[in-house]
Amino acid sequence: MAKLRHIALSVPDLEAATKFYQEVFGLEKVGEETLDAGTGVYLTDGVVNLALLKLKGTDFVGTHHFGFIVDDTEAMGERIKKAGGEFLFGLGEPGRSNAELKYKDPQGVVFDISKSGWDGNSDI
Repeated sequence: MAKLRHIALSVPDLEAATKFYQEVFGLEKVGEETLDAGTGVYLTDGVVNLALLKLKGTDFVGTHHFGFIVDDTEAMGERIKKAGGEFLFGLGEPGRSNAELKYKDPQGVVFDISKSGWDGNSDI
């Protein structure tokens, strides 16, 4: 079973986007991190994690990827590959929040699977 619990948006102004989603929708800031690829701020409504990303080297703005919490990442990875998906790479330390495995579906859409989920998720 999989539950959609993570949506990531690429934004041009991290501070402005954070303020907007907090003020308008009442989302709570639950984390922030800087990686080689850029900086992310994590907001939540208590169920879904919304990652706002300021990525290096791109002007892309919009939905970047989404993620599912799954019971078994290995079994789900096999299902994904059998259906024509492709493994890309893993991020984070397995067993900790924000640890994820990135895949592409047959159309090239990027998504994550995670056993531990993302900051601010419920159902973990």
